[in-house]
Amino acid sequence: MITSPSWRGRRYAVLGLARSGAATVRALVASGAKVVGWDSNQDTARGLVGQLKSDREQYEAEPGFILKNWELALDLTGFEAVVVSPGVPLNRHPVAEKAARYGLPLIGDIELFAEARPSLPPHRVVGITGTNGKSTTTALIHHICETAGLPARLGGNIGLPILGQDPLPEGGVYVLELSSYQIDLTHSLDCDVAVLLNITPDHLDRYDGFEAYAAAKARLFAMQSPGHAAVIGIGDEPSAAIARQVSRAGRAEDLTKIAPGVCMDQSRWPALQGPHNAQNALAAIAACDALGIPNAAIDKGLETFPGLPHRMERIAVRHGVAYVNDSKATNPTSTAPALAAFERIHWILGGQAKTDDLDACAPYFGHVARAYTIGEAGPMFARLLAPHMPVEESGTLAAAVAQAAAWAGEGETVLLSPACASFDQFKDYEDRGRAFRAAVEALA
Repeated sequence: MITSPSWRGRRYAVLGLARSGAATVRALVASGAKVVGWDSNQDTARGLVGQLKSDREQYEAEPGFILKNWELALDLTGFEAVVVSPGVPLNRHPVAEKAARYGLPLIGDIELFAEARPSLPPHRVVGITGTNGKSTTTALIHHICETAGLPARLGGNIGLPILGQDPLPEGGVYVLELSSYQIDLTHSLDCDVAVLLNITPDHLDRYDGFEAYAAAKARLFAMQSPGHAAVIGIGDEPSAAIARQVSRAGRAEDLTKIAPGVCMDQSRWPALQGPHNAQNALAAIAACDALGIPNAAIDKGLETFPGLPHRMERIAVRHGVAYVNDSKATNPTSTAPALAAFERIHWILGGQAKTDDLDACAPYFGHVARAYTIGEAGPMFARLLAPHMPVEESGTLAAAVAQAAAWAGEGETVLLSPACASFDQFKDYEDRGRAFRAAVEALA
């Protein structure tokens, strides 16, 4: 894990003891800090207490936990900060008022990582944010770094708490996916390379309007030192405005702008199809160029990138037909880019519908040779699609895969991009993606 001598003897309160919170508690305690933690789920808290007690010889102090009525019972006098999980809604949760009453900053694990950086071997940090495409671009940059022989760690919003990972050796690169929530809780992360892909309306229940959400993204660049690289997609006006802010701040030479509609030959990059992935690839190329990675290594990384599980994941080619798992596309808006990415598609869709229309997908109906509907939304989607394309009401995923395999011809793509939640037939989208893979592997 990542620790820091600067935390020794200090007192921290940690709210939220799931994945990132647990890693935070372990890192702080291992550094000699005094920690009080709490979680609304008492089983989660008790589980962490048990783990810490079993490993007590590693630690200089045992944290205490308050499980109920913490906002009334907990005296924060003398504490250094309140460390909050990014999932805690600061605009509604009483922790914000309580921290303010004691004059304490609200921080997250990314800010603690920033504080730990001076004690780590010399390294660089790439931070990636944006409404869409963050995970793919983060994973791609990490993959290119490793392809080039650079030690690299993946962390942040991609689901890997950075404090829970081992420090890199000298010359390493930490590649961090950063949500707006994580940036809100970060005050001193000076990224060597900061990337903004795009900004579209999202998470507005957590912000006082869209402008406040965009301002959260902009803070990633405000924390940078002059001379550090800023890579910004300018396909939407809020992102373009941030690019102008960076330039006006005297950092025009630091700025690389990623324009929309750039023609690229993506045929050599199997996991990076579609116009949205063209932008992701351009941003990754610019970030890796800023790191000094040679062009040959960047090209090899793009060609060998496997993609993320369940997101435009090419899992097999059988009899000239590609099978692509896009199970994470749980609404029509997230399915649309997948339909744009391939010319002749056998589209498997359905599940637990989030909308009663497929309007976001309509511009790409011409790419669909045949549709196969499954789950609760199957009959509704079949009615919507029947005027535009041939449709099979398959019912189950296994039946849809078998039917698509029978109809699909060489050069075509069987695409699972459900535009729905999975909970009618599966545990989650990952379970659905695994079932798709199993059905493909079962084909003759």
